[in-house]
Amino acid sequence: MPPLLLISVVLVLSTLAYWQGRRRAFALATQPSAGKMHSRPGYYGMLAALWCALPALAIVAVWQMAADPLLTQMAIKGVAATKGNLSPDQLNLLVNDMRNLVGGNVMARAVDPLLQAAADQYTGMLRISNIALAVVALATALVAAYLVLAKIRPTLRARNQVELAIEIILTLCSTFAVFVTIGIILSVLFESIRFFQQVPFFDFLFGLKWSPQMAMRADQVGSSGSFGAVPVLAGTFLISGIAMAIAVPFGLMSAIYLSEYAGPKFRAIVKPLLEILAGVPTVVYGFFAALVVAPFIRDMGAMAGLSVSSESALAAGLVMGIMIIPFVSSLSDDVINAVPQSMRDGSYGLGATKSETIKLVILPAALPGIVGSILLAVSRAIGETMIVVMAAGMAANLTANPLQAVTTVTVQIVTLLVGDQEFDSPKTLAAFALGMLLFVVTLVLNVIALYVVRKYREEYE
Repeated sequence: MPPLLLISVVLVLSTLAYWQGRRRAFALATQPSAGKMHSRPGYYGMLAALWCALPALAIVAVWQMAADPLLTQMAIKGVAATKGNLSPDQLNLLVNDMRNLVGGNVMARAVDPLLQAAADQYTGMLRISNIALAVVALATALVAAYLVLAKIRPTLRARNQVELAIEIILTLCSTFAVFVTIGIILSVLFESIRFFQQVPFFDFLFGLKWSPQMAMRADQVGSSGSFGAVPVLAGTFLISGIAMAIAVPFGLMSAIYLSEYAGPKFRAIVKPLLEILAGVPTVVYGFFAALVVAPFIRDMGAMAGLSVSSESALAAGLVMGIMIIPFVSSLSDDVINAVPQSMRDGSYGLGATKSETIKLVILPAALPGIVGSILLAVSRAIGETMIVVMAAGMAANLTANPLQAVTTVTVQIVTLLVGDQEFDSPKTLAAFALGMLLFVVTLVLNVIALYVVRKYREEYE
């Protein structure tokens, strides 16, 4: 049985266990001699469902993580012994070839009979492993559900056990998220340290030229590479600044109008239409920027006697600003609507006008949420890649002129990691250094935003 089908069967069994547990609790509650039930019937059903699903799903997860490496080692062991002493790279190549055979990706060259035998052995053992996993997981689910259903009685503290299990699950999920974040940071940090062992830190941070092209081997002809991140970072800030200059005023004013001035019917129509902008694929925005906005800006600049590049930061920033308007407007609208009506009524009672109420009462009260929406929009603008590639180009020019072509950090990261690259080369490791730089910049922006919120936030009892 495939693992996905097995998980679906376990979830179906847990649903049946829930209804059976709830039904048994109802039956006990109707018996006068049983006494008062400690918990509501739904908690008894939830307890049965949790005991039916969690142990079985845990077995599936552990089995899946342990089975593949073990089966691969058992299948490739015979081939490795026949081939003699193999280096780790050669062994990994054999494993990849075997996996290709298992997946049906037949190689162009002749297939090694030993490797084909190992692939057949792996397939057979995987089939047996899936059958054994299905038997063990389903048996565990059924036995656990039976034991819990048999223990259901009025004195069983089902609610306490269910709440404890949910609390443990939530704690594990939050801990997992924290560890994933730490793992991402450390993985980028370690590769960045390798980069700075080859390129001086201050040359990267304050260098004014970005040209990562360099010779990969001693027998190749190529430049030594320049890894100054200032042009790339300047291009990121330039495009993001243009985008935020469009998104923040339009988004915030749209949110104020929809929440304070628009009628219910108009709001019900316009807000979903505005949020559609967030669902348009970025490649569509990129096409729009490259085929419509950039030529329009170039033609207008030519009419005014200005030198405008065919790919410009202004074109990318304008389209990106349109794309992230919903991030500001939708979240700000929700935050403004969450301000209590009593605050508006109190302001009106003191003689304030609607505009004065918005400026002096509503916006200060909603400031943390508005700043959060702007931060989300900034993060979206900094991380955008497709629009920049199609509308702003990939030239790392150090310029503040929005009519010239520039590039961003994310575009350069993608460029450096595309194709066959050696991870010992500064050219490839520079992508991780750029990623760490972008992480630090985003962290600084968040700290500044938190300071602004704490300084200007108004609290009400």
